[in-house]
Amino acid sequence: MNLMLILQVAPEVVSEVAEQSSMNLWTMAKYGGPIMIVLALMLAFAVYLFIERLVTLKQASKENSTFMNRIKDYIYDGKIESAINLCREVNTPSARMIEKGISRLGRPLNDVLVAIENVGNLEVANLEKGLVIMASISGGAPMLGFLGTVTGMVQTFYNMSMNNSGMIQLSDLSSGMYQAMVTTIGGLIVGILAYFAYNYLVSRVNSVVNNLESKTMEFMDILNEPAK
Repeated sequence: MNLMLILQVAPEVVSEVAEQSSMNLWTMAKYGGPIMIVLALMLAFAVYLFIERLVTLKQASKENSTFMNRIKDYIYDGKIESAINLCREVNTPSARMIEKGISRLGRPLNDVLVAIENVGNLEVANLEKGLVIMASISGGAPMLGFLGTVTGMVQTFYNMSMNNSGMIQLSDLSSGMYQAMVTTIGGLIVGILAYFAYNYLVSRVNSVVNNLESKTMEFMDILNEPAK
């Protein structure tokens, strides 16, 4: 009779233990302590920064295949105001550089080039805005995770030292070890994601910079080319 009762109760007990032992991401994050909150904020900011920079770089990468040809025609026809208005309508980093160069027409070519390069430097600085923060997150998040590992181990040894019974209980070790492992995982995840996001944004910035240099050379060629 007792054996039948045990067989009936056993599946329910096993099911209850399995439910208690299961751990989702939220439960795991709670074991990480306050450091996980900081890592979560860093991740949220990195995601926002990545999306914001991606939109900015996409707008800066817009190409108008007829832009330089129209600028060339306007300059050769003496329609300087029309060329400037076209640059303002396009409103891209390369267009703003060309607009600055057009406003310096009549001066020595070296002065025109310097004016374009100055605007280009400002445009590149604007494109790179926030990348330092992204790089800091990619390097700082794993270090913050390792800090959580150290504090978790300190907590573990502290709990052991406060146990006067002479018997080390599993509960004395679990909380600190959970914090140590979870913060390490969280820091590595945030750091890896920020690292790849940073490198991708840098590659996009380099692509835009190469385009700016190409447009500068093309504009200077227009000025050096004799009008037909």
